Amino acid sequence: MSKKTPVTAYPEFLKDLLEAKSPTGHEFAAQAVVDAYVEKSADKYHRDTLGNRIAELKGKGGPTLMFAGHIDEIGLIISHVDDKGFLYFEFLGGHDHVIPSGRRVHILTRNGPVLGITGKRAVHLLSPEDRKRVPERHDMWIDIGVTNRTEALTIVRIGDPAVYADGPEILRGSIGVARAFDDKAGAYVCMEAFRRLAKEKDLAARVVSVATTQEEIGTRGAQVAAQSINPQVSITVDVGHATDHPDADNRKFGKFTLSGGPIISRGPNINPLVFDQMIAAAESIDIPYQVAAESRPTGTDARAIQMANGGVACGLVSIPLRYMHTPGEIVDLTVVEQSVQLLVAFALQVKKNQSYAW
Repeated sequence: MSKKTPVTAYPEFLKDLLEAKSPTGHEFAAQAVVDAYVEKSADKYHRDTLGNRIAELKGKGGPTLMFAGHIDEIGLIISHVDDKGFLYFEFLGGHDHVIPSGRRVHILTRNGPVLGITGKRAVHLLSPEDRKRVPERHDMWIDIGVTNRTEALTIVRIGDPAVYADGPEILRGSIGVARAFDDKAGAYVCMEAFRRLAKEKDLAARVVSVATTQEEIGTRGAQVAAQSINPQVSITVDVGHATDHPDADNRKFGKFTLSGGPIISRGPNINPLVFDQMIAAAESIDIPYQVAAESRPTGTDARAIQMANGGVACGLVSIPLRYMHTPGEIVDLTVVEQSVQLLVAFALQVKKNQSYAW
């Protein structure tokens, strides 16, 4: 595929990841997708107690390069069932409180997904003051069509997680829409780059690609994985905010376009030698890129990986995305493909005796 050819259909691997229901702490479905697509390409492949999926290529004696993309997504967790069978919930990960009401959700029960509808008082029944107020979490519930608590508890249990029911579609051209592009897109990039590197004959680096868990509640899977893998260098792939939409003040948020190429971060969380090599890799394969300034530890797996053991030289690639943490996240699939190519090019540039100390 040409580096500049638009991608107008979902790769099957990415589509399967997006359709997998994997709220943080309950990543079973996405784990199964990674197992099916990646395990056969790995020299070593294993699972750990936090649910990470870890694939390794031995390389030819070079430093250990870790790729990290998280497979968990935001969701809900059932916390209370009232006498009439309505389900109350807490949030898994960060939510905008204006989003949940009136959504179809799938509750992941021991007997499979159960459809529910999130509800709150209709606008007609709100006072003028209440109409101006963002609903609190306890003002909303999930309706599964039962009449009492006993019936509800034969279907769901306290602690069952739920995700929005929205699946992947093409909006137009190469623009895709889905829930959980954050960060199924990044996990796909890491694992697809790994699969392509498995076919390379001159790979110096030991490449370990990790589909991490529990990023949305504190980069927990990445922390454990980095400690056990002990990489010298790592690239995290996540999503970043595309700011080319109305009401995005570029003075506050920077200027990043949906189709302008992968965003390469620069700042204290990023090793400067890794940043320079990432730019060189992008230019060597002639793909567009954007640069983001990060003034502190980023809200990604890179924050945990950097501080593992004696320290890790980190890079961060972000896929521009609109409407983060909603059921209608939007990315350009061409940029997703460019990000895969970028990781492959970076890995092939790693030399046998390369150091990232500075």
